[in-house]
Amino acid sequence: MMDAKEVAHWKAMMEWEGQRSAPPEGFPALPDMPAARYTSPEYYALEQAHVFRKSWLFAGHMDEIPEPGCFMRWDNAGEPVVIVHGLDGVVRAFYNICRHRGAPVVTEERGKAPRLVCAYHHWTYKTDGTLVGLPERRDFPPDFDLSCRSLIPLRCERFGKVIFVNFDDQAMPLIDWLGPLAREWEEFAFDRIRLAARYSFDLKCNWKVAMEANMEVYHVPYIHPSTVAEFVDPRRNHNTFYPNGHARMLAPTPQGTSREHARGIDSPPGWHQIESVGELGRSCTQSYTLFPNWVSPLSNFFVPPLLFWPTSLTTTRFEVVTMALDWDADSPPPDLWTVPDPDAPNGRRLSQVLLEDTQFGEAIQQAMQGAAFRSVPLSYQEARIYAFHQALDAMIGIANVPRELRVAPVIGPEWIWPNDPRPALRDAAAAAAREAAE
Repeated sequence: MMDAKEVAHWKAMMEWEGQRSAPPEGFPALPDMPAARYTSPEYYALEQAHVFRKSWLFAGHMDEIPEPGCFMRWDNAGEPVVIVHGLDGVVRAFYNICRHRGAPVVTEERGKAPRLVCAYHHWTYKTDGTLVGLPERRDFPPDFDLSCRSLIPLRCERFGKVIFVNFDDQAMPLIDWLGPLAREWEEFAFDRIRLAARYSFDLKCNWKVAMEANMEVYHVPYIHPSTVAEFVDPRRNHNTFYPNGHARMLAPTPQGTSREHARGIDSPPGWHQIESVGELGRSCTQSYTLFPNWVSPLSNFFVPPLLFWPTSLTTTRFEVVTMALDWDADSPPPDLWTVPDPDAPNGRRLSQVLLEDTQFGEAIQQAMQGAAFRSVPLSYQEARIYAFHQALDAMIGIANVPRELRVAPVIGPEWIWPNDPRPALRDAAAAAAREAAE
């Protein structure tokens, strides 16, 4: 948990943001971003090859594979994967591909078994991926080596009860990928939170169009006037940029408004608070971008990531998850993002806030594909988006990005955690104000 000094620092930074009359001195002017970054098949292919195949990606929660022998399919990243809670207690991920003729080893969404058996020819694997049996062994050569035919593994690591996978064998460990977020997230009890809800919806826009609606609060007064605007003050919003493309937004409630009052209806008595969450998580909107496709506000009631999975250049699978510490048996499981709807395909629809956030996605995508819309200008308050695009190009490798699709890397390391000129600017402004008052 942040100590009192850190809390006071961030509260002062939010107040400073509310008082400034221009972008911070020295903050770079953000060049227009090419609209083709959202419409180019070439750039989409680069994202798939260099970003989604080399980043740590949210895959699931231990509640989905709670006991040794449990398994679940995971296909959100465009590759068939099975995640297995091994009989030895280790959680592993494998390509869901039999080493014989490529049939899926697992066809159920989830289940439990002491062995994974391919239904096509009954090749049989242990839960650690080792091939241990195949019918008609006599018809294979005597030197046919089963030890070379194990399931193909992926990197699989956990942060608390949350499971991540990475397709890149050379990727840094998950804890290094998280960087300072790992410390900041300790107070949100990732090692104790339960999975309360997980649903997916299809959107008709590029994944970045959908995701970026949740990466700035410039829009809050205009499309969320009776929802988010009640507990987010966009003028006092403060963004922090982290290594590896991650970012954080801190925004207090509007002056004169209690966050507890504004959010009270979201928290039935049977929902248990995460008591270790500190003042900022209780009183502010504290939202993180975990590169490449996770956005989540974290609070004393929820860890509710929004995941944006590209399914094509112009379509996205929007996955909404709510994790919470606990809830009483006679209370509904916490679900921040969906509400019941008997007419919806899965019996749920997006909450009002997310309907507001996603309402323009398809129209924006169509506009970007037209001849008239060529570039995207961003303000200082939208710099979280620009930094995200810089991180995309950096991970792809700037030399691999066609020149006409690049964003200039103008947000330099002096603005990336732990560096930040803004506290010094705040202190200088405070000193000047004191001097003027004297």
